Amino acid sequence: MGTLTGRTALVTGGSRGIGRGISERLAREGARVAVHYGRDAASAEQTVKAIEAAGGEAFAIRAELGAAGDAEALWAAFDERAEGLDILVNNAGIDGVRVPIGEVTEEDFDRVFAVNTKAPFFITRLGLDRLRDGGRIVNVSTGLTHGSAMPQLIAYTMTKGAVDAFTSVLAKQLGERGITVNAVAPGVIDTDMNAAWLNSGAEVRTDVAALSPFNRVGEPRDVADIVAFLASDDSRWVTGQWIDATGGALL
Repeated sequence: MGTLTGRTALVTGGSRGIGRGISERLAREGARVAVHYGRDAASAEQTVKAIEAAGGEAFAIRAELGAAGDAEALWAAFDERAEGLDILVNNAGIDGVRVPIGEVTEEDFDRVFAVNTKAPFFITRLGLDRLRDGGRIVNVSTGLTHGSAMPQLIAYTMTKGAVDAFTSVLAKQLGERGITVNAVAPGVIDTDMNAAWLNSGAEVRTDVAALSPFNRVGEPRDVADIVAFLASDDSRWVTGQWIDATGGALL
């Protein structure tokens, strides 16, 4: 039996990239995983089928984050397939436009905050009645909030700074229920979100790999394994933490 057998997990943005890695990892530990997606139904179905092919349980739910009523729509879809929740992973996010502050429009700013900050806040708020005592909340942050700032991602970094604060405050509030709340902060991960610039030239990938003492680019499984620990009973004494998942890039 896996460490999460008998538990139900929800992973937002769980069909691609880091989210897919997390969904598959939690399923391997025995959790029944709700794989959330916004628009790409095909990727969600592929993730569910991959989990099932490996002997796990999963189902896909759709809700476009950043739209009015997104949290309500997500939980309505979840409630049709499951009763109660043990693990919530707020992973879904966008990086928005990659431009310096002088080129960020109000629309750009509102969009990235709607998806990356407002959505996880209200998904969590509405999910607390469903989350069982002793449950786990894991928020996906970024190494950019603690170093190596990128001016072209200023709005994105601000959204994750808010998520970091949300993590620590919520951890203090939910401790009385035995619920842990932690943030995992990846560096550059080899996903389709980063594919265009990672593959824009051999020197780019080489330079990114050199940021880590391991001299390689991070993979979704590197983050997923940390999330699996935080979702398990082994992490019962860890809460309110910002966990560096950059492969040592901030050293």
